[in-house]
Amino acid sequence: MSTQKQRKAGTPGAFSRWMQQKMNGRMNRKIRGGHGTFMGMDVLILNTVGRRSGQPRQTPLAWFPDAEDSWVLVGSGGGSQNPDWHANLMANPDQVSIELPGRDAFPVTVRQLDGADRDRVWERVAAAQPRIAKYQSKSERQYPLVRLTAR
Repeated sequence: MSTQKQRKAGTPGAFSRWMQQKMNGRMNRKIRGGHGTFMGMDVLILNTVGRRSGQPRQTPLAWFPDAEDSWVLVGSGGGSQNPDWHANLMANPDQVSIELPGRDAFPVTVRQLDGADRDRVWERVAAAQPRIAKYQSKSERQYPLVRLTAR
């Protein structure tokens, strides 16, 4: 057996985590500079608190419009599991803010969607970005949808 640490299947290695941090930092700088799109999707910065570390986390994420002053996030996480940002968001929903391109951070209220409300919003998300619907169809879990509303 190898002397290297064994990692759980599906978890990224050190290099992958390093690359993701670099890419997230670059995207955050672009958003703060007023440029908020990636692969044809609008992007914001989600500010959360780490559920285990208690440290601030900043994650650039695609968002979908909802009602006025509301944004919807899709917790795809690569398909196999909910992303870390989702766990942080649910663990500390009262400590969440977002940054839109060129705007300062502002607090939001967090609500995970379910039932008919989720179904209705999912139809809009899938129509706007068919590739997300394609990813969902290949996953055994249902992607969580989270509505963020300005406080």
